[in-house]
Amino acid sequence: MNALTLIIATACILVIGYRFYGGFVAAKVLALDPARQTPAHELNNGSDFVPMNKWVAFGHHFAAIAAAGPLVGPILAAQFGYLPGVLWLLIGGVLGGAVHDMVVLFASVRHKGRSLSEIAKEEIGPIAGFAVGLAILFTITITMAGLSLVVVHALKGNPWGTFTVGMTIPIAMIVGLIIKARPDKLREATILGMALIIAAVAFGPSIKGTWIGDLFTLSETGVKLALPIYAFFAAALPVWFLLAPRDYLSSYMKIGTIGALALGIIFVNPELHMPAITQFVNGGGPIIKGPVWPFVSITIACGAISGFHAMVGSGTTPKMIDNERDIQLVGFGGMLMETFVAMMALIAACVLMPGDYFAINAAPAVFAKLNMPVVHLPELSEMVGMDLAGRTGGAVSLAVGMAYIFSALPGMKGLMAYWYNFAILFEAVFILTAIDAGTRVARYIVQDFFGQVIPKLRDNDWTPGVVGSSILVCFLWGYLLYGGDIATVWPLFGVSNQLLASLALAIGTSLILRRTGKVLYGLVTAIPMVYLFSSVMTAGYWTIVNQYLPANNMLNTILSSIMMGLSVIVMGDALIKWYSIIKEHPKATAKAKEATKPA
Repeated sequence: MNALTLIIATACILVIGYRFYGGFVAAKVLALDPARQTPAHELNNGSDFVPMNKWVAFGHHFAAIAAAGPLVGPILAAQFGYLPGVLWLLIGGVLGGAVHDMVVLFASVRHKGRSLSEIAKEEIGPIAGFAVGLAILFTITITMAGLSLVVVHALKGNPWGTFTVGMTIPIAMIVGLIIKARPDKLREATILGMALIIAAVAFGPSIKGTWIGDLFTLSETGVKLALPIYAFFAAALPVWFLLAPRDYLSSYMKIGTIGALALGIIFVNPELHMPAITQFVNGGGPIIKGPVWPFVSITIACGAISGFHAMVGSGTTPKMIDNERDIQLVGFGGMLMETFVAMMALIAACVLMPGDYFAINAAPAVFAKLNMPVVHLPELSEMVGMDLAGRTGGAVSLAVGMAYIFSALPGMKGLMAYWYNFAILFEAVFILTAIDAGTRVARYIVQDFFGQVIPKLRDNDWTPGVVGSSILVCFLWGYLLYGGDIATVWPLFGVSNQLLASLALAIGTSLILRRTGKVLYGLVTAIPMVYLFSSVMTAGYWTIVNQYLPANNMLNTILSSIMMGLSVIVMGDALIKWYSIIKEHPKATAKAKEATKPA
């Protein structure tokens, strides 16, 4: 198969899915009401609750949810061949992830911007609310540490990348001040911000060997300390000042780069050298040990469906929604854009020769046992300027694949090293925007969770509560980041993240059943929930029995078991709630009519 066919098919399916299925869920299942006041207006405090232009809200949401998952996940899942990843991205993205994101965003908007645990308490019950809150605290801490580890390895000893990423902070503040003072100048502020970012990217290579380069050359420890410090300010400062404009501007770089990659693929039209199905679909692969099911749905999370999105969709984004009609664009559309990103990443991996792909992503000792010949790897390593073999984790192979495509364009052949480093920067920007938004979401979660004991904590205008919660969150994931590595943190992310997505779909099912009284509408979230929950529970059990226990990794065993236990509690509570709603169907219908009246 060639890449051009896959890109055209993907774009058509996503556009049709947004127009018809997204429109159906928005209009019929959720009954979005443009006349209803959103929390951004009702609770506007100039800090957390601030109505934003729909494209700014879209930019923030997309930048926040699109982290390492849509980039690294498809790269690693290419071990099974391109077909499993393609099917899961398209089916899971449209029928699962996009529905998940839009329903959670809608639920939070209708619950005055509250967190997922608070929504669970109202839609299912207090036990589910507590269990979801605890599960979210586990997941958000593990997620922030896991994402940060990828950034650490991309930025350590990389002055160009650190300088460019660092410059996005003051640039975002300038744009935030302009938009705050003159909302009608969004276009001008956007042009200025993008021009400054492009200038920073262009200026980046010239700082090597200068005092500026020395200033931005950080060790691994330096990056690990800098990330939580930045995240603290992103979580504590008013959302319009740093977080929203930085994510908004970063989204242009993300979408622009992915668009350029798509155009490059269309122009070059490379063949997918990875076969549709490999010998590792039954397990025993050099990268992912388990079989294609359920692990393709665990490895590829954010590109198809991700619980992390539920934290953003019930955290920062619902506090920015200007009008309910924007929910389809931001929630459903943002997720499908991420699916397109993930498909580009999968293509970038599969255009590499299989031997080259496995040589990069598998440890040298493991690759030696595969008896696969490398083809272009020595040549690629020479063009990039570093030995690419054994650079596991997915980020390097994605950067090589992107650089390979860009350098195949006319006049670009000698710029392989430039494109490689640009791709590493691109990945770092992707991940950092999720770290800052995720930390702010974690702050909200801590305030809601511990606010049950200290009610004052729930007041987002209480500065000691905001600052204290931000410090606690940054310390927790910063501590895990400082003392951990990919081997100890990343495996937990897949299971905990997808379990949280299952819980969010269960909460969404309760909301839909209660509001509409229609079981058929409830299936919109219930069907992907059943598939995902069964997949992740199977994967969790397999990983504990076949990997954690044999390696005597008790920490991962305990954390995975806690997450799985909490999920069973929530699912059991949800089943009882659904039975009660369906049994009282006429009453549920009456409540739904009352709930859909304009506020």
